[in-house]
Amino acid sequence: MFFFPLFLGLINLNQAFSTMSKRTIVSMPGDGIGSNVLEECIRVLDAAGFAAEYIEADIGWEFWRKEGNPLPERTLKLLEEHGVGLFGAITSKPKEEANEELDESLRDKGLIYSSPIVGLRQHFNLDVCIRPCHTYPGNPLNFVRRAAGDSLDEPEVDVVVFRQNTEGLYGGVEWTDPPDKVYEALMSHPRFVKNFSEVPKNELSVSTRIFSKKASARILRAAFEYARKYNYTSVTLCEKPNVIRETSGMMFRLAKEIQKNEYPGIELWNTNIDAQMMWLTKNPENYGVIVAGNMFGDIVSDGFAGLIGGLGFACSANIGENVAVFEPTHGSAPKYAEYANSIVNPIAMVESACMMLDHISENEMASKIRAAIARVVKEGKVRTYDMMKLPGKENVLMQGAASTSDMADAIISLL
Repeated sequence: MFFFPLFLGLINLNQAFSTMSKRTIVSMPGDGIGSNVLEECIRVLDAAGFAAEYIEADIGWEFWRKEGNPLPERTLKLLEEHGVGLFGAITSKPKEEANEELDESLRDKGLIYSSPIVGLRQHFNLDVCIRPCHTYPGNPLNFVRRAAGDSLDEPEVDVVVFRQNTEGLYGGVEWTDPPDKVYEALMSHPRFVKNFSEVPKNELSVSTRIFSKKASARILRAAFEYARKYNYTSVTLCEKPNVIRETSGMMFRLAKEIQKNEYPGIELWNTNIDAQMMWLTKNPENYGVIVAGNMFGDIVSDGFAGLIGGLGFACSANIGENVAVFEPTHGSAPKYAEYANSIVNPIAMVESACMMLDHISENEMASKIRAAIARVVKEGKVRTYDMMKLPGKENVLMQGAASTSDMADAIISLL
């Protein structure tokens, strides 16, 4: 299955876009290989006949170092104006290293680095994250398992992960050496008193996992609505309510209520994140739509991405009421950006652009690009280093691996 349009009911931009002959897309290359994959992605869109003006926006590590802000206000204004963005990749480093790389004029001014993609999600409330994981026949990286009689079996993976994108452990509410008021509140909990009251306050680091009923219900309904629209028979809630009883527990109670009252024809399955990571390599074909909170959604989507070829094939959408941003889920891989010829796989970025096209009702164009990708993968004549199972070194092109632009050229040739 290669056609997975987004749940368009989440945003009303497509109606406005349908009357326009040329669209404006905010392009955000970001760091490292982000510019490599985004450049090739735009070439593919151009070849497919997508008429657009791309406005490049500033985001990422360079702007943290020079300005002390990896997500400048001017970029937020561009997204607010145009509504749709294509995002490449960003570099994030630990607190101390981030501070060391600041321009000297900005040091010791209380500036704190935070991920700009997380900042985008929270600023525009891009709370619904959608991550499809679908098998491409012929991909040498597809998951294979041993079957009866020592034969090999390659199950088809057709999973769409819905991840709550703005709350939970990524909400950013955390402290080292918590303030007195926070510490006093923690001391009101008997388990904290029992387990941590003897630990000096200045030796404590605390991260919160906050779920709201409104946001949890919204991601659950988005998952169920998608399942109903595209004929999936089940929705799996992947959390940990047997241990994380308040947050995961609330989400499970809401899921049962929503399924019973609004989607009785769709089964609700409940799995714990740890068990799910085992089961996805035993019977991945059993799962369809999966929904989870922020951290567990991140984990399970990467797990399923590994079954379809890894992060070179993992696309995603971040959807809010008025803004949507589309991105591959891989990182910036800065060492690869230094190579004279880019070797990274651009398919995840191109697939993310296909999600954007679906989102703005350019479904036929998205299907055409996906069909071209599928044919390139199946024919196997053009393969990037990851598809050839080679180490990511600069000399892989001499070993027959396709460059980033070679893969884009192969897709374009079939459009």
